[in-house]
Amino acid sequence: MRIGGASGAVRAGVVAATCGVLLMSLSACGGSDGSNAAKGRGGAGGKAGSGSGQSKPTVDLKRIPDVGDRLQSKIPANSRQVVAVYGKGKDSADSTIVLYTKNGSTWDQTRSWEGHNGKKGWTADHHEGDKRSPVGVFTLSDAGGVLADPGAELPYTQSASFQAPHYWSKSHWHDFDYVIAIDYNRVKGTAPNDPTRPEGQSKGGSIWLHMDHAGGTSACVSLSKSGMEYLLRTLDPNQHPVVVMGDKADLKA
Repeated sequence: MRIGGASGAVRAGVVAATCGVLLMSLSACGGSDGSNAAKGRGGAGGKAGSGSGQSKPTVDLKRIPDVGDRLQSKIPANSRQVVAVYGKGKDSADSTIVLYTKNGSTWDQTRSWEGHNGKKGWTADHHEGDKRSPVGVFTLSDAGGVLADPGAELPYTQSASFQAPHYWSKSHWHDFDYVIAIDYNRVKGTAPNDPTRPEGQSKGGSIWLHMDHAGGTSACVSLSKSGMEYLLRTLDPNQHPVVVMGDKADLKA
């Protein structure tokens, strides 16, 4: 894992301190109501959903497709990597995740995957426990998981503290093998499961990109294991990656 020096000691300490409040953090992102227990994960290859990550690239795009001026203007000028999450509908848990990379002044679509978002869909005013993913543009700064660092460019924290409780449905047990923190109501530069929420507990938090279990989440975005591995190895802090996420109507607004 990419932990070293003084900053590594701080991060390791945060992980240890987090263990006592692990369930609070994980319940914001995962959690199981048993509804997807029979669906399974689709095997070790991360086949949950239909995304293979092999869509034909689309190049020389002037802007991120199907994102209106309101959110397009919130993408930082120095960002050269955008993960766009296109929710199927306001109240749908289904979404498509697309990675765009900027070359010169235009964008190329490099990969896409089928995935999921909050069980109840999307909201522009997320609150703890509403089972909806927040609409917006958020930076991507930190990563981690139960498994060893797969070669992540983002700072990566490996810790057993990410493990989903085994009283959750078995289909959820590997949700947090790999995670990328979405910088919503969190402190950048800390482990993804750091429980600190600058805007208060009521605004929710611990919203991540993580591995899929073939169904909706509590607020996170999920995709296949192979997709998570690709993003971890590709998203580069020097390229200032962000996620643009929401249902299709809100994205276009």
